[in-house]
Amino acid sequence: MTKRKPRKKPTKRKSTKSKSSYNFKLINLMLIIILLLLAIILLLLFIFDNKSLKESKNKTNIENKISQINQNTKKYIKDIEIKKDKFEEYTKDFYEEYLEKSVKTHKEEPKKIIEEKEEKKKEEPKKSIDNNKPKLAIIIDDVTTKYQVKQIQAIGYTTTMSFMPPTPRHENSAKIAQNVPFYMIHFPLEAKYFKSEEKDTLHISDSYERIERRVAQIRKWYPDAKYTNNHTGSEFTGNKEAMDKLFKALKKHNFIFVDSRTTSKSVGKQMAEKYEMPYIARNVFLDNEQNIEYIQNQLKKAVNIAKKNGFAIAICHPHPATIKALRESKSLLEGLELVHLNQLPFL
Repeated sequence: MTKRKPRKKPTKRKSTKSKSSYNFKLINLMLIIILLLLAIILLLLFIFDNKSLKESKNKTNIENKISQINQNTKKYIKDIEIKKDKFEEYTKDFYEEYLEKSVKTHKEEPKKIIEEKEEKKKEEPKKSIDNNKPKLAIIIDDVTTKYQVKQIQAIGYTTTMSFMPPTPRHENSAKIAQNVPFYMIHFPLEAKYFKSEEKDTLHISDSYERIERRVAQIRKWYPDAKYTNNHTGSEFTGNKEAMDKLFKALKKHNFIFVDSRTTSKSVGKQMAEKYEMPYIARNVFLDNEQNIEYIQNQLKKAVNIAKKNGFAIAICHPHPATIKALRESKSLLEGLELVHLNQLPFL
C-alpha cells in the first residue's frame, strides 16, 4: 500500500492591501509624533514667552515703583543719614521742627544785657519796619559764589546769606561776602556720619588753642560778621566739652552762635546761657527735599510758627529748586515781615 505524500500547505502571499495598510499606519504614527513634538515646542515657547513677559512686567513695575519713591517727597527715611547734597549733612533731625520758644524776650533778659544792647542800638540802622507783624528770617547756607548771591538777591524779599569760610574749592567766599550788607558765617563742625567734610572742620578732639585760632582766622576773613551757624555738626554740637571751647572762642571774638540743630542732642542752649548769649535756633529746614511743592509746604510751617510765636527762623540752601520755590512763594508770606536775622525782636 503506497503512502500518500502529505500535502504542502499553501504559502500565504502578503497582499498589496496589507502592505499599504501598514505603511499608512506608520505614516500616521510619524505624523502624530511630529505633531506632539510641535505641540511640546509650542508649549515651551509659550512658557518662555510668558515668563519673559512677566519678568518684563515685573521690571517695569519695579522701575515705576522706584520712580514713584523718588518723586514722593513726603516719605522720609527716619533711621539713617539722608544724603541729597554731598556738601551737606542730612540727618533725621533735619525733618523735625524746633517748636520750643528758643530765645528770651527783653522782659526775661538780665538788666546788664539789655543795657549793652541799648548802647549798641545807637550804632545799628533801623531794624524793623512794622513791629506789629510776625517776623520770619530765612537763612540761606552754603553761599560761596557771586552767582549764588545774585540769584538770592533776585528772590524779591529779605533773606540772610550764610557764607562758607574760604577753602581751595571756594577761595573767594570771604571777598564776595564783603559786598553783602548783612551776612553770617556757616561754620563747619564735625558730623556723626557725614564724610565729605570741609577743609579745617573743627572736631570734638580739637584743643581750645586750635579752635580759638580757627575762630580768629574767621574773624579776620569776615570783619563785619556777628552771627555764625553750624555747617553739619551733629557730632560737635552734641558734645558739651567741645561746644564749651567753641563758645569761649566765639565770645572772645565777638560772634554769636546760631544753632542749625542738625541734632536734637545739641547743647547750644546750655552754652548760650553759660556765656550770656541769646540762644538762637532754627525752627524749620525748608529744602531737605529739593522739590518745589515740598519746600513751599515747609515754608508754610515756618509761617505758622512765626504767627504763633511772633518770629521764626528757617534754613535752606541755594539750590535751583529752593531759589525758584522762594521766588514763587510771596503769596504765602502775606502778613509777615521778612527780616535779616539781626532784625528779630529779641536781638
